[in-house]
Amino acid sequence: MTSRSRLTLSVAALAVTATGALAEPSQELIDAAKAEGMLTTIALPHSWCGYGEVIQGFKDKYGIEVNELNPNAGSADELEAVKANKGNTGPQAPDVLDVGLSFGPAAKAEGLLQPYKVSTWDSIPADAKDDEGYWYGDYYGVLAFGVNEDIFPDAPASFADLKDGAFANAVALQGDPRTGNSVMMAVYAAGIAEGGEAGADALNKGIAYFKGLKEGGNYVPVNGNAQNLAQGTTPIYFDWDYNLLAMRDKLDGNPPVSVVVPGDSVVAGVYVQAISAYAPHPNAAKLWMEYLYSDEGQLGWLAGYCHPIRFNDMAERGVIPQDMLDNLPPAENYAKAIFPTLDQQSEAKQAVADNWATEMGVQ
Repeated sequence: MTSRSRLTLSVAALAVTATGALAEPSQELIDAAKAEGMLTTIALPHSWCGYGEVIQGFKDKYGIEVNELNPNAGSADELEAVKANKGNTGPQAPDVLDVGLSFGPAAKAEGLLQPYKVSTWDSIPADAKDDEGYWYGDYYGVLAFGVNEDIFPDAPASFADLKDGAFANAVALQGDPRTGNSVMMAVYAAGIAEGGEAGADALNKGIAYFKGLKEGGNYVPVNGNAQNLAQGTTPIYFDWDYNLLAMRDKLDGNPPVSVVVPGDSVVAGVYVQAISAYAPHPNAAKLWMEYLYSDEGQLGWLAGYCHPIRFNDMAERGVIPQDMLDNLPPAENYAKAIFPTLDQQSEAKQAVADNWATEMGVQ
């Protein structure tokens, strides 16, 4: 696999490549956004899905300052930040959200979002957006695990393999599955591998799986991240494929890292964008959405190893560079991917809230 520096096209190249792009935002919206002068984001680490390049592309194109809050926050933290700043027009109030699919409808139900349909709305698949425009899918990936090859030269290939005693004190999650969508979905994927039915059953079987790893001495109760993987504290940990691939490239062979899509469970997750109902900079927020859902913005996700939500539309129009397609993981790795529905994710979210602490012996 090529390195991240060679994979990621420059913002200028993305703009040039996206020929045949759909409608641009209106000059009226651009002027209104520039008059506001700032966009406040939350929970957008630069290594996540190519966000560093995407944010820079937006700033370069429109000259609007981006105020970045708490890059490592989870989806639940984002909603809490909106609630906590309902009457606040200062820099701690987020304008936009990027959350796991199940959090979109929840935020809408709580009145935390405002509707907006981007100009490329019709090319977003119907099952990945709210009919009224309160939230809409933007990119997706599949659950995988990264492996420090210095410690495990022969990487495990499945959830089942991770039960082997050879992986004692090695397997970690990225955080608490009750507060982060990616972590919850890793537990869910384990449950699918264990034969769980979609929904709460899969999540509960996933909890049983990690409880078994803990009792067998393979589970490490430390948050998995690049530093801990490199140091050997958590030489195997779960995350979305695009995060792990970016991490692998950043480590650049020190240590060498395998990114494994487990053969016994391929679970995909869609992340959605939304605008806060209390956004201090609503026009900048709308312009941000226009950028993210433009061909240029969507190619930014692909450069960051994510699958953009408008991928099929763009592929049909021939605007995706072949070298970019060639640098992605093999398509067959994703052939078995399943996409949990909103109802199934809601069931899983309730199950993890009800049972994780008790079964795992944590607070």
